[in-house]
Amino acid sequence: MSETYGLNFKIGAAGVDIFFVISGFIMWVTTVGKPIGPQEFMWRRIIRIVPLYWIATLATFAVAVLKPQFFFDTNSSVGNLLGSLFFVPIIKDEALQPVVEQGWTLSYEMFFYLIFSVSLLLPEFRRLWLLIVILGAVVIAHFLLPYGYASIFTQPIILEFAAGIVIGHLWKQGYRLPFRVAIGLMIIGVVLLVASDPLIHLERAVRWGIPAMLLLSGAVFAERERGVPQLAFLHFLGDASYSIYVWHVLTGILVTALLLRLGVPHDMQPMPIALGSLAFAIVFYLGIERPIQRKIRSSRPRPAYRN
Repeated sequence: MSETYGLNFKIGAAGVDIFFVISGFIMWVTTVGKPIGPQEFMWRRIIRIVPLYWIATLATFAVAVLKPQFFFDTNSSVGNLLGSLFFVPIIKDEALQPVVEQGWTLSYEMFFYLIFSVSLLLPEFRRLWLLIVILGAVVIAHFLLPYGYASIFTQPIILEFAAGIVIGHLWKQGYRLPFRVAIGLMIIGVVLLVASDPLIHLERAVRWGIPAMLLLSGAVFAERERGVPQLAFLHFLGDASYSIYVWHVLTGILVTALLLRLGVPHDMQPMPIALGSLAFAIVFYLGIERPIQRKIRSSRPRPAYRN
């Protein structure tokens, strides 16, 4: 939407890099000290990610077939549908192009989960170093592999997961930073993001990954020192964030179509699109994602962990 309406907000794409660092952090802090094995870990991630993503993919595919004029850059072939459902969509312009446009990030997430699940076979300290070595080796392989899926999945952006893991390790070890230092890291991260616009030829893991790492480091260590107010609305948005992310492109397109039919001027569309897309995504969270997750949790037997 930023490009369509000339909003000059290209750094908004850095949200993905922040998300990857957060993902590495969360995967580490939620598994350390817990008797969870690879199979249980992968099952938990699959039931959290796949049901809603499949629904969104099928819905987007159906709308793209019926109204292709709104999806001029989407490959709505059956082959790409199947590839998208299993996180290996077609490659176009050296990037993954799933039916759900932003779904390429989930392909990297699932790849990271596979690597992380293997590390759960080892004790915590060895697991930390194994993950760093594997993720580093994966990125080195990127520069040696021929063009294709292997090259795509080994891009340096994978290192952002490693950054999150390291932050998570330090946090679980009880490390502290003075509050002012933590806030300073966040400020530096924001400044680097704002200043990154001209650096389009710089590797993404450097251009946006380093600021993302600084932002998360500052946030978690500042929270440790001072805490944060518990705002119910923000907590709710956090719970609904996956639905917002998965649905926002499709709902944005649907809202845009409605505004065009109503004759809303082009320059007045961005705010209604953003708010309308958010509203629809929250409805989908309440009506689809949350019921599905509750049903899955209530039907799952508790695993019998082994030491």
